[in-house]
Amino acid sequence: MSNKGLLVILSGPSGSGKDTVLDCIHKRDIPIQRSISMTTRKKRDGETDGVDYYFVTKEYFEKQIIFHHFLKQHN
Repeated sequence: MSNKGLLVILSGPSGSGKDTVLDCIHKRDIPIQRSISMTTRKKRDGETDGVDYYFVTKEYFEKQIIFHHFLKQHN
């Protein structure tokens, strides 16, 4: 058996039910590790930095791009 994990991307527009799907997965005790996205938008009511998103400035985000701190697609 391989020790490698399986990468699954759950994507959809705002309000499409992504959190509902994740809640169902957690209720079934399926062991998953959730990644946390980084955003330059303002935090909404009920959101927590480092839990829902990493809320950063546009300047910080752009520096992360320059220093290649994001995943990059390889052809």
